[in-house]
Amino acid sequence: MTNILTYRNYSAAVEFDADDALFFGRIAGIADGVSFHADTVPELVAAFHEAVDDYLETCAKLGKSPERPYSGKLMLRIDPGLHASTAKAAELAGMSLNQWTEQVLRTAVGA
Repeated sequence: MTNILTYRNYSAAVEFDADDALFFGRIAGIADGVSFHADTVPELVAAFHEAVDDYLETCAKLGKSPERPYSGKLMLRIDPGLHASTAKAAELAGMSLNQWTEQVLRTAVGA
């Protein structure tokens, strides 16, 4: 079971508010606050698609480039000892640290 919707390379986590009997979500990975809600699951999926389409259309009308969720660049600050251990593991695996880290992250998220 998943609570993630994906459409046109945008994703959103969906939640349920029992007090208001309402499903709701917000597009993840962009600073612009784009949210949506609905009473039923089919309506929620449609509302999510509409929110993404509206976001893209609004950006086009404003002459603004829509934000894309994530650039592919990941900057981390980690313990120097861990950094050394991961660099060594990457070297022993015959990979760059970037390649090794990507492989580890893909495995961790099941991608």
